[in-house]
Amino acid sequence: MANNNNQAIVEIAQTAGKFTSSIVLQADSKYIDVKSILGLFTTLVNTQDYQLHVHGPDADEAKKAVSEVFAKHGLNVQVVAE
Repeated sequence: MANNNNQAIVEIAQTAGKFTSSIVLQADSKYIDVKSILGLFTTLVNTQDYQLHVHGPDADEAKKAVSEVFAKHGLNVQVVAE
């Protein structure tokens, strides 16, 4: 599982990095910049439900791409409509 998680984290961060939008993951009461691999490492361990907050010029594309990576790795994420 850990190895799978590492792969998910790197892929999520790389995907998020392609966009100029701010992409923030809310996990419990923590907010993490999805472009930060370190932030994801400390968060994607114990939490089951995530919320994605995306703001910026390419927000729609970013929401779709990042959500797909989460789903691909079996992570449950909900995109929050702002």
